[in-house]
Amino acid sequence: MKMKFFLISLVLSSSLMLSANATTSVSQAVAPSAKVQALINKHKLKIVDFKYTKNVIGKGTKKSAKAILIDARPNAKYLKSAIPSSINIPDTEFEQYYQQLSGVNKNKEIIVYCGGWKCAKSPKVAAMLMKKGFTNIKLYQAGEPEWIKRSYKEVSTHVVKVAQEKNSALIVDARPYKKFMEETIAGSIGIPDTKLNELIGRFPINKNEKIIVFCGGYACGKSHKLANKLVDLSYKNVAVYAGGLPQWKKEGLSTTKSAVKTIIKKDEEKSKFSKNGLKLGADEGTVDGEWFLKLIREGKIPSYVQIVDVTAPDEFIVGHLKGAINIEAEKLSAKELYLKLPKDKTIVFNCTAGGRSTEAWAKLKDEKYDVSEIYYFDANIDCKGNDCKIEVNEPIE
Repeated sequence: MKMKFFLISLVLSSSLMLSANATTSVSQAVAPSAKVQALINKHKLKIVDFKYTKNVIGKGTKKSAKAILIDARPNAKYLKSAIPSSINIPDTEFEQYYQQLSGVNKNKEIIVYCGGWKCAKSPKVAAMLMKKGFTNIKLYQAGEPEWIKRSYKEVSTHVVKVAQEKNSALIVDARPYKKFMEETIAGSIGIPDTKLNELIGRFPINKNEKIIVFCGGYACGKSHKLANKLVDLSYKNVAVYAGGLPQWKKEGLSTTKSAVKTIIKKDEEKSKFSKNGLKLGADEGTVDGEWFLKLIREGKIPSYVQIVDVTAPDEFIVGHLKGAINIEAEKLSAKELYLKLPKDKTIVFNCTAGGRSTEAWAKLKDEKYDVSEIYYFDANIDCKGNDCKIEVNEPIE
C-alpha cells in the first residue's frame, strides 16, 4: 500500500514538473528582442504584464487610472487603436508631446508601451522621461498587439466617423435611454450599461463583429463598463470612443438633434492604383496590405517595386522580406532619406510593427517630397532570414 502511494506521488510530482517546464517554455517564447532587451537593461526598466496594466487603468478613464499610460507609437497609430486612458508621446516627437505631462508629480507611476516585444519606442520614451526626472517608470512591452487580443481598445473620432459612414460597426450609446432619446450620434443604438443583461439579445450573434461604445465624454465610465462586459461575453472586436458625444459635437459632426443637416461630402474617387501599378490601401500612404501579402507569399513582387526595410542594420541581418534593402530611416533627415531611395522604383517601406515605416513615409510627406510612388506596408512582420510571419494591420477606413 505504501509502495502504491509512493508511485502515485511520484507520477503526480513528475506531472507537475512537466507542467511547470511547459509553462516556463511558453512564457520564455515571448520576450524582447536583443536590441530592446539591451535598452531595458541599460535603463534598468521593469516590465509589467497584461494583468498588472489592466488593474492599473481601473475603470478605463484617465481620471480613474492609477498610473499614466503612454503610447510611444506615431500619432496615426495611437488614433487608430490605443489602450484605454493612455496619452500619446511618440519617441520621434517627444518634446512636442511631452508638454502633456506638465505639472505631473515626478514620482507618479508611468507605464509606457508601443507595438510589441520588438518595438524599441517604449524603452526609448521611458529613458527620455527618466532624463526629465521621472522616477517610477515601467514598460508594458507586450504592448498594443497583446492588449487588443485580450481586451477592448480606445479609438478616435475619425475611426467612429468612418464606421458610421460605411456602416462597418455597431455603434452603441451606453448612457441612460432618456439621454439617448434627447440627442445621440446618428446611427447608434441605445443600450444603457445598466441594462445589458436585459438587452443582450440586441448585440450581434457573431462575436467577431466590430462594436464601438461611447457615452458622455472622457470622464464617463459607462462606455468602459459596457465594453468590459462585452469582452467578458467573448466579443473579440470591442472599442470605446472615449471622447463620446461631447467630443463628437465639439468637432462639428451632426447628431440626431442637429438643426442643420450635415452634408457628408464624398471624397473624389480615389485611384485604386499608383501610376506604376501598386494597389493602394484605404489609409493614406499605404499599400493594400492583403494584396501585397499575397504577392510576397507567391514570390511575385513586381519588378518596379523596391521594398525598403527601415529598421536598424542589426535587426535587418536577423531577418527581412526577400528582396528588401536596408535604410535605417529613423536616423536620417527627410532629405537624407529621400536621396538614398532608388529613384526609378515604387518604394514600399516596412518595419516590424508598422510604426517606423509610417514615420518614414510621414517624414517625407511633411517635408513636401514627392511621395506619389512612395508607400508603406502597415503590418506586423517577424522574420528569421527570409522566413517571415506577417500579420496585416487593419486599416482605419
